Amino acid sequence: MSFFFANFRELSRANSSNPYKTVKSHFENVVLLLKLEASAIERASTCLDEKSVEKAIALIAACEGKLVVLGIGKSGVIAQKIAQTFTSTGTVSMFLHPSDALHGSLGVITPGDVIIALSNSGETDEILALLPALKQRGVSIIAIVGNTDSALARQSDVVLDASVDKEACPLNLAPTTSTTVALAIGDALAMTLMESRGLTAEQFAVNHPAGRLGKRLTLKVEHLIHDSPNVSPGDSWLEVVKAISKYSLGAVNVVDENARLLGIVTDGDLRRTIERNGDDNLNGLTAHHMMTGNPTTATAEMLAFDALQLMENRSSQISVLPVVDEKGLCIGLLRLHDIVRSGL
Repeated sequence: MSFFFANFRELSRANSSNPYKTVKSHFENVVLLLKLEASAIERASTCLDEKSVEKAIALIAACEGKLVVLGIGKSGVIAQKIAQTFTSTGTVSMFLHPSDALHGSLGVITPGDVIIALSNSGETDEILALLPALKQRGVSIIAIVGNTDSALARQSDVVLDASVDKEACPLNLAPTTSTTVALAIGDALAMTLMESRGLTAEQFAVNHPAGRLGKRLTLKVEHLIHDSPNVSPGDSWLEVVKAISKYSLGAVNVVDENARLLGIVTDGDLRRTIERNGDDNLNGLTAHHMMTGNPTTATAEMLAFDALQLMENRSSQISVLPVVDEKGLCIGLLRLHDIVRSGL
């Protein structure tokens, strides 16, 4: 830790008229600053008090209302991120700007809520001005502060030490290392609570219905399949060609009289059969001769992402999957194109 800060001071003194000009390359400077922030997070892990952390987790876990995260300036930006992380992982949470709270928005805070207040100095005027009203409402206050002897720390129920030796800013002014540490502590609290509650991927997906992540956890084959284009095993090669052209799905399912799947004929199967037999040997060819028997299949309840893996994680990739029910009856056809188009 001291090595990194010693080097940082060397960089800052390289040119007294321009503290941003350094004796190292930009790349070396960026790497050094990343190491500074990483070291600050590592130091924070040793500064946290076990009892304080356990109490903070217990207060949030037992919260009968909501978690409200406060912060001003850069700490306010970090507070918004922490609130969003808690909300997305199963803890009802919101960000409240202290200035707004002082001018009417304090009404969103009710008994049973838990407050997380972020302040590097612990002396942020707007947050301190809120404390009497918060105490009157009987809410618990968790302070993430860089000064554990500050006014905010002294008036909080739990204090989490987020102190840093120095900001990554060459002038030691811009909130950088301090905000990184505060964010890391907030993330650690949220993930610990998520794990302790045993949140499953399915429960996580409930709060993430959109975007690639949500679709991977929620989009099912049944949302993407086409009605099953079927032919019988005795249908001629010409009837198979007509069926493939009619449905425009690149394949048809071969089924018996009970709609039980026997095989699949794709565009590729059709081309290979014609190439193999030539012009003079097409007569008498049926779907049975052309099909791939016992093909890889999907079910309607399967996640579309899992179906995608079936198509791609194999020596020879496939672009269509027959969809069957629990009895092996053919109910549809799934195309790789439709999965990709869904944004998965």
